[in-house]
Amino acid sequence: MNLRFRQYVLMPTPGRPMSGKLSFAPFLLFALVLMWTDSSAQQAEDFGDYKVHYSAINTSQLSPQVARAFGIQRSTSQALLNLAVLRDRSGPMGEPSRAAIEVNVVNIAGQRRAIEMREVTEQDAIYYIGTFRIHNEERITFSVEVAPEGESGPPLSFRFQQQFFVY
Repeated sequence: MNLRFRQYVLMPTPGRPMSGKLSFAPFLLFALVLMWTDSSAQQAEDFGDYKVHYSAINTSQLSPQVARAFGIQRSTSQALLNLAVLRDRSGPMGEPSRAAIEVNVVNIAGQRRAIEMREVTEQDAIYYIGTFRIHNEERITFSVEVAPEGESGPPLSFRFQQQFFVY
């Protein structure tokens, strides 16, 4: 298995002060839209010590400010996959964990492709995002493999399906 990802750390641009509300807004909105959406858009797989939360949305649902902050093209024919790996700790929230992520998708016609995932870290959050093309009413099966950093066992694997609508 060939697991790899690009890492992005969100930091202020040199010479540009981060002015509280405006610079934090895209990141807060991004987290709210992608990590804490309703149960039909955001789901999780429980592997005992780890939970992998995932969501896939059409990038046209992102605000222009959020899309620009993360270098994502807003388009009705492009979707965004977001994954977060949380190590189970006492308390309501798990501890964000780094991982090597591999995602492959297949549509109903049997066309296969890989989604390149990139790591995003901001404050106490670590998540992985990747974009991919979609067509109206396309049903996609996602195969996800997660290898948490520091773990020696086989990767955590799961599959899910989602249908996308272009509007």
